[in-house]
Amino acid sequence: MNRYEQAKEMFAKYGVDTEKALDTLAGIPVSVHCWQGDDVVGFDGAGAASGGIQTTGNYPGRARTPEELMADIELAFSLMAGKKRVNLHASYAFLGKDKGKVDRDAYRPEHFAPWVEFAKKIGLDGIDFNPTCFSHPMVKDGLTLSHPDESVRKFWIRHCQACLKIAEYFADEMNSHCLVNIWIPDGLKDVPADRLTPRLRLKDSLDEILSVPYDKKKVIVAVESKVFGIGVESYTVGNNEFYQNYAATRGICCLLDNGHYHPTEVVSDKIPSLLAFYDKVALHVTRGVRWDSDHVVILEDELKEICKEIVRNNATDKVMIGLDYFDASINRISAWVVGERNVQKALLFALLQPSTELKAMQDAANFTEQMVLQEEMKTLPYGDIWDEYLRRGGFAGADWFEKVRDYEKKVLKDRK
Repeated sequence: MNRYEQAKEMFAKYGVDTEKALDTLAGIPVSVHCWQGDDVVGFDGAGAASGGIQTTGNYPGRARTPEELMADIELAFSLMAGKKRVNLHASYAFLGKDKGKVDRDAYRPEHFAPWVEFAKKIGLDGIDFNPTCFSHPMVKDGLTLSHPDESVRKFWIRHCQACLKIAEYFADEMNSHCLVNIWIPDGLKDVPADRLTPRLRLKDSLDEILSVPYDKKKVIVAVESKVFGIGVESYTVGNNEFYQNYAATRGICCLLDNGHYHPTEVVSDKIPSLLAFYDKVALHVTRGVRWDSDHVVILEDELKEICKEIVRNNATDKVMIGLDYFDASINRISAWVVGERNVQKALLFALLQPSTELKAMQDAANFTEQMVLQEEMKTLPYGDIWDEYLRRGGFAGADWFEKVRDYEKKVLKDRK
C-alpha cells in the first residue's frame, strides 16, 4: 500500500473522503496576479510603481517587456496545479502605435487582445482586471476619484468606465466572468480637516462609473478598502466602512485583502460575515508583516483559517480567490509558484476537515470533543494527499524549483 492509500484510510476513519477533496480542489480557480513578475511597472511608460505602491528589492531578472512577462508567467503557471486565471492591471495594456497618444481614460479592448490570445494558448480559466489608479501624473496630491478638482476625478472616472468595457470583452472572449476590482490610493498624510467631503466625492465618482451600461452577469465589480498606506497614514478615503456600505447599497461586491486591515483583524472572520449578505465575495490573498507589506503568501495559520471558512460554508463558488503580492527581493517566478501552491495547500487542508461533524459538536456545545478532533486533524498526513494531487496533475513535486533555477541561469541572468 502506497503512502496515499494509507493516508486515505486514516482520513476515512474521521469521515473524510480524500477523493472528493482532490476533485473539489482541482475545480477551484485561483486568479494569479501578473504584476509580481515586473514589480508593478506595467507597459504604459510609468517606469516604476508610485502613488501608494512600493516594491522593495533588486533581485535580477525582472520582466522588462510583454514578451518576457508572458514567458515568465507561462513557466510559473506550468508549475501550478488546478484551475488558474490571470489578473491584470490596466497599466499592462499593449499600446503599440498608440503609446504616447492614448491615455488610460481611452484604453480599448484591442489594447488587451494579446492577453486574450495568451490566456487561451495556455488554457486559463479566465481573466480578471483592475483599473490602475496609481503610477500616473493624474494622481494629484495623492488623490484620484475623490480629488476636489473635477477634471482629475473625470479622468479617473473615464478610466474606470473604459475598464468595464474591456472587462466585458474579456468575459466574452474567455466565456467566463471578469472580476473588476477598484482600488484607489486616496488619503492624507496628516490629520484631515474634513473626512466626509472626500468620501462624498468618491461616492459620486463611483456612481458615475457604474452608470455606464455593462453586463452584470459577465462583469463583477468590486471595491477594495484599505486601513492606510504610504503617505496616507492618517486618513484613507476608501476605508472598510465606506466600501462595505457602498457595495451593499449598489449591489456590487466587496473585496477583502488580508493585508488591508489592522493587524488584530482577520479576514477569516470577515468572510462569513459578508457571506450572510452577499452572493459573491472577492478575496486578495497576501501576507502583511506588521502592515500591508505584500509579502509572498506562506502556509500560515490565518491562510488556513481563510480557506476553512470558504470550504466549510460551501462557498468555493462564491468567494473569488486572487493573489496580490509583489516581492523584488527573491526570484519572482518562485514567488508566484510558492504563493499559489500555498493557497491550494490551505484549501486542501480545509477540504480534509470533518466540517459537518465539527459544526454539529459546536451546536451541541460539545466543545471538549470539538477541540480534541480539531487538534487530531492537524497531524494527519495531508502532505501525502497533496503529493497525490500533484502526481495526478502531472506537476513536479518538491523538485519544481530546479526548473526555476535552470530558467534563471539560462534566461533571467541576462536581464539587466
